[in-house]
Amino acid sequence: MIDKTDEAAIAAQLGRTPRGVRAVAYRCPCGSPAVIETAPRLPDGTPFPTLFYLTCPKAASAIGTLEGDGRMRRMQERLAEDPELRAAYAAAHEDYLRRRDEAARDEGMAPLPEGTQSAGGMPERVKCLHALVAHELAVPGANPFGREALDALPEWWRNGPCVTPDPEEAR
Repeated sequence: MIDKTDEAAIAAQLGRTPRGVRAVAYRCPCGSPAVIETAPRLPDGTPFPTLFYLTCPKAASAIGTLEGDGRMRRMQERLAEDPELRAAYAAAHEDYLRRRDEAARDEGMAPLPEGTQSAGGMPERVKCLHALVAHELAVPGANPFGREALDALPEWWRNGPCVTPDPEEAR
């Protein structure tokens, strides 16, 4: 469960009320939530396979720049050529699935069906750096492409928080 201040900050970041939030999984150095952990099913029971969700718009924008420069294509090529990288990425996928299944059990829910994707294209594709970076921020050392992308990002938090939630919304 998250507190009202974090919930208000996340709502301001997303521009909508967050759904299925279990916890703040990572905070920016500025102190604001940046990655949330979500329940594997939304309150209405709809499957939601994205366990770690990037909420910080500054980080998301910086990651979008990386995605736009062809980085994912080069990562995908390296994934096909490097067996060690492929094994590390497969391990990231297994970590994600295990954590998502644990979250489902913690919430008293059935795990998502076998074959449900993890995130970011894992384990065979590099599809979404936002999801891979969110995984790496939430679980440092878990995701090789998330780490690589994170290392390439500027310090998005340096000029202050991405949002300042309305104190009235936190009540």
